Amino acid sequence: MTRVHSTSARPLLKWAGGKRQLLPALRRYYPADFDRYAEPFTGSGAVFFDLYAEGRLDGRRTRLADVNPDLIGCYRTVRDDADAVIAALAALEEEHRARGADCYYEVRDRRFNPARVALSPGDPVAADRYTPELAAMLIYLNRTGFNGLFRLNRRGEYNVPAGRYVNPHICDAEHIRSVARALSLKGVTLECIPFEQVLCEAGAGHFVYCDPPYAPLSRTAAFAHYTAGGFNDRDQTRLQESVLGAARRGAVVLLSNSSAPEIVSAYGSRLARAAGLTLQYVPARRAINSRSALRGPVDEVIVTNARSAIAPKLRMAKGRLLPAVDSASEIASKPGRRRA
Repeated sequence: MTRVHSTSARPLLKWAGGKRQLLPALRRYYPADFDRYAEPFTGSGAVFFDLYAEGRLDGRRTRLADVNPDLIGCYRTVRDDADAVIAALAALEEEHRARGADCYYEVRDRRFNPARVALSPGDPVAADRYTPELAAMLIYLNRTGFNGLFRLNRRGEYNVPAGRYVNPHICDAEHIRSVARALSLKGVTLECIPFEQVLCEAGAGHFVYCDPPYAPLSRTAAFAHYTAGGFNDRDQTRLQESVLGAARRGAVVLLSNSSAPEIVSAYGSRLARAAGLTLQYVPARRAINSRSALRGPVDEVIVTNARSAIAPKLRMAKGRLLPAVDSASEIASKPGRRRA
């Protein structure tokens, strides 16, 4: 019998493009049965926590991976020493209540970044050297920084400005412990590795969810520097090739991305269709743009070779019904809301 876990098992971190709002659409494509689960771009881990909360990962090997050493280091530290992280975060919360933004910038510039430099930032081994103090600082900055972004400059320094929060909830001890329990589930591993290393090993019996940095439609929408090197067009191409390879080997693949023309073309191509992939637009709301006028309702895409467990709800666009689409030429001709 499947054991349903606490509904408090929700993501620990806010993350640019986090998928909690897309979960109703993504759930339609969760396979009924699978042996192993993997996320090559863990980020906030929204789908992982969703599957965990429903008991869908019990007895299955789960591989959570990301090339961001800070992210993996934070998760490992929370898993292994939650109480120490909570103690350090509670102290930061008290300090923030007294000094606000001044505290934020001092933690960012005089504590967090210098401590990261000592760990060889960008090197996967940095994840192995994370401390409870560093994990607490990352959670603190995430809860109080602008839009929950994790962004690095070219020097690899965390450079997100302070957010405008009146009374942010910084230290939720029970939530942190629930995250630690989820990450401690038997069979769950946390790895600081490239996405290809995960996808090349995916095949029959595997369920893989990919949530890469989204391809931007404009320069002002481009916030892909979760690592100092960013995630560019070549990376998107490498990802598409890896996803097609995993699908051909029998893995159930689910991917979300922006509706940028190059993404629609890549996953609506003949090669993608031959691998069993289909592409569908879904509505979402995004706030990652330096121009407030360009934030709001957008279309994103879901790409998968899984069959929907629920009949899709067709939406109207200028008098026509738009179903799931599996042709790049058809997609390009469809009018709709602003793509992102």
